[in-house]
Amino acid sequence: MKKIEFLSTYFNISDTLQCGQIFRFKPYLNGYLVYSLDKCCYAYEESGKTIIETNDCDYDYFYNYFDLHADYKKIVDTAISSDNPFLIKCAILGKGIRILRQDTVETLFSFIVSQNNNIPRIKAIIEKLCVNLGEEREFLGEKYYSFPSLIKMADAPLEFYRGIGLGYRAPYLKNLAQDFINGFTLSDYEKLSTNDLKKNLTKIYGVGPKVADCTVLFGFHRGDSFPVDTWIEKVYKEDFKGNVTDRNAISKYFVDTYKDNSGYFQQYMFYFKRSLDKK
Repeated sequence: MKKIEFLSTYFNISDTLQCGQIFRFKPYLNGYLVYSLDKCCYAYEESGKTIIETNDCDYDYFYNYFDLHADYKKIVDTAISSDNPFLIKCAILGKGIRILRQDTVETLFSFIVSQNNNIPRIKAIIEKLCVNLGEEREFLGEKYYSFPSLIKMADAPLEFYRGIGLGYRAPYLKNLAQDFINGFTLSDYEKLSTNDLKKNLTKIYGVGPKVADCTVLFGFHRGDSFPVDTWIEKVYKEDFKGNVTDRNAISKYFVDTYKDNSGYFQQYMFYFKRSLDKK
């Protein structure tokens, strides 16, 4: 077992996990068990540090997964030095959020599940997907299941997907898994510009602009991607006094304004707005 230790100032594990970018985690002891593909780690905070415990062989994976090579102080300072009081408040509250470097395929499937859905249901559906089609693993004496292989997902009948609560999204997952088995790949997408990447993702059956934006930001780790949902619409209208209603136009406004930092700022704004609503 290895430990990664990182100052909590710019890596708050709760804020990072609770800001809507990941669905495979659960509370455990004083922190969380976090799952990615077939791997697991235990993440918690202690004495001003965020600590990640993981198997020796997964140390590098999770160091990269939590984007610990990147200088988030620089990103936060850029937000705080802006002339927008709302963004400044968001960055101060959310400075511990890091954009995870998630597997692109798992991210794409997860955000297809997420559309027109709430976070508890998304987590429950993905958990059922893993329990039924994934492989059993164990970490710190806790049983968990890997994200399913594409073969298992392609072979599963449409009725299975409907049965775990996917509703109209069921054929989206089934068809996509079959496409992957038949030769479709995301590897070439890495070379595309962010705009071309989004355009190509929206050609996939069941993938709209928001799912594409989330996949680009949380899977491909492109900072110039800005997903727009109900919370961000509220931010745009209430805090930026915007008057357009088209979500693509709202996304473009923020990307044009904040460039490569727009995705990071999106997370600060999203987290801040939801935090206010919970009070």
